[in-house]
Amino acid sequence: MSNPLLQTIEQISREKGISAEIVHEALEDAMVAAAKKYFKTEENLQARFDPETGMIDVFAVKKVVEEATDPLTEMSLEEALEVDETFEVDDYVEIPKPTVDLGRIAAQTAKQVIFQKVREAEREIIFEEFSQQIGQLVNAIVRRTEGRDIILDIGRTEAILPYSEQSQSEQYKLGDRVRAVIIKVHRLSKGPQVIVSRSDPSLLIRLFEMEIPEVYDSTVVIQNAVREGGERAKVAVASRDDAVDPVGACVGMKGSRINAVIRELRGEKIDIIKYSEDISEYTINALNPARISNILIVDPIEKILEVIVGEDQLSLAIGRKGQNVRLASRLLGWEINIKSAAVKKQEILEQMDRITGGSKPADSLSSLEGIGDKTLAKLRAAEIDSMQKLVSQSVESLSAIPGLGPKTAEKLLVAAKASGGAQSVEAEKESETEAASEPDEEPSESKEVVP
Repeated sequence: MSNPLLQTIEQISREKGISAEIVHEALEDAMVAAAKKYFKTEENLQARFDPETGMIDVFAVKKVVEEATDPLTEMSLEEALEVDETFEVDDYVEIPKPTVDLGRIAAQTAKQVIFQKVREAEREIIFEEFSQQIGQLVNAIVRRTEGRDIILDIGRTEAILPYSEQSQSEQYKLGDRVRAVIIKVHRLSKGPQVIVSRSDPSLLIRLFEMEIPEVYDSTVVIQNAVREGGERAKVAVASRDDAVDPVGACVGMKGSRINAVIRELRGEKIDIIKYSEDISEYTINALNPARISNILIVDPIEKILEVIVGEDQLSLAIGRKGQNVRLASRLLGWEINIKSAAVKKQEILEQMDRITGGSKPADSLSSLEGIGDKTLAKLRAAEIDSMQKLVSQSVESLSAIPGLGPKTAEKLLVAAKASGGAQSVEAEKESETEAASEPDEEPSESKEVVP
C-alpha cells in the first residue's frame, strides 16, 4: 500500500516540477480535511506523513491544563497523567484517530485538497520562474484572441499580448509562431499572469544580442534603444574595441545582420546611431539623415536643445508626423526644438531690435503689423526681404510661395501698404522719372588724331 503511494508522490513531483515535501504537506492537509468531514468534529486535528513507510497518521491535539473548560481542545492534568505519567501542564497530548473508517466521500475530499495544494504550489513556482525572466525573450504560439488581446502559449503557462503592446503593422493568426519579451508578471488568484510585448525596446535589444555576436559578447554596447512599434526605431551603439566599428558590426555584410532583425519585426525601419559623449555630435547622429547647420544648448539643467537646419532639411529633420525628432529626443533624453535658419535669423534680428531700443527700418519686413515669424521666414526664403519688394508683388505671385495662400497674400499686401510701403515705391518711381527727363550732359570734345 505504501509503495504505490510513494510512487505516485514521486511521479507528481517530477511532472509538476515541485518538491516531494510540498506533496507530503498536501497529503497531510487532505487527510485532516477528510477526517473532519468524516468524524464531524471541531477538534484540533492534525496529520503526519511517514516518508519511509508511506503511512499517514491522524490525531487530535489537546493542551494539558489544570482543569479543562473546552473538552475539544483541552485535557485536564489528571486525565493526561492516566495516559502518560510524564505529562505536565502546557504539554500537548496526541489522541490517534482511526483512518481505516474514512469513507468514499472523505477520500474524495482528500483528493480535491491534494489537487488544490499541488496547483497552488505549481502556480507559485511558475510565478517565481517568470518573475526572474522579465526583459527576456520567449518563443510563443498564438492560441486565441480575447477582444483585442492575444493569448500566447509560452510553454508552462499562457501569456497575454495586450493590444497596447502589439506592433501596429503586424497581424496574428491562430498557430503563428512569434517572439516576444516578458515585461510584467502579476500574481492573481487563478494563477500567474504573464504580460509580453512586441513593441517594447527590450525586444529589439534581445534580437540584436541573438543576431550580432559583438553585441552578445559586449564588444559592442547598446547605450539606448527607442521604438514606435511597427514603424521606426533608433538604436545608439558604442564599441569597447577601437578596431571594431559599432555601426558596421550591427549592419553586417550587405546588411545581413540588421535585415534579420528587420524581418523579425516585420519590416520596421531601424536607424543605427553611433553613440557619443559629446551631446552635439550625438544629436547630429540621432537626427540623421537630416543635415544639421548648428546646435545650441538652451538649458543644460533642463536638457533643452535648439537645432538649426536649412529650409530644405526642416521636414526631413522633423520626420513624418514628428517621428524623427520625437525618437531622437527620447534617445538623447533631451528636449529638441528644431528651427529653420530663416526663422532663427528673424529671432536674432528681433532680439537685436529690442536691445537697440526697438527701432525698425521703414523698409524692414519686421515693421509689418500682425504678421507672424513663420510667414516672414517664408517671404525671406522667397528672396522677398524688403517692403519695396513685397509691395511690388501681386496676390498671385505671393500665393505661389509654398505655405502662403491667397488670403495671406492679400493680408500681406494690405499690411505693407498700411506701413507706408506703397508711398516708398511711388517715391522711387518719381525719382526715376525725374532723372529720365533731365537733359543729357554735353558730349566731350573729340580730338582728331593726325597721323
